[in-house]
Amino acid sequence: MNRKLHSYFACFMALVLLVSTTSFKVEKHYCMGHLVDVAFFSDAQDCGMAMSLDENIGSTVDKMSCCNSELIAMEGQNDVKPSFNDFNLDQQMVLVAFVYSYGALFEPVEAKHVPYGHYNPPKIIKDIQLLDAVFLI
Repeated sequence: MNRKLHSYFACFMALVLLVSTTSFKVEKHYCMGHLVDVAFFSDAQDCGMAMSLDENIGSTVDKMSCCNSELIAMEGQNDVKPSFNDFNLDQQMVLVAFVYSYGALFEPVEAKHVPYGHYNPPKIIKDIQLLDAVFLI
């Protein structure tokens, strides 16, 4: 029970860290009050009904557009990443030793050559040690 609780808590904390450090945005585009496009992490496509502005009309037409865009953005934290250039000499030596020893775990082991590997051992008919009364002490 305690192990499962610890596992659930670790997963929850990892999820909290992921959500708090990730930036995202949701953009919605409305045309005449109807939702046309929703885009996650990118710009929403417009409906093509944007009014073209002539230079001589002025900025009054700008306010009478039938399109509307809504942007929901959440900025994540950028200062969570630790800096690796602040290691002192002792920490660097421990890190190098750990990486070297961890990498040595995955080196291939050479197979030993057994010259008589294809031959079967002789069959034991009688227990010779018991017959000769020879015991290792």
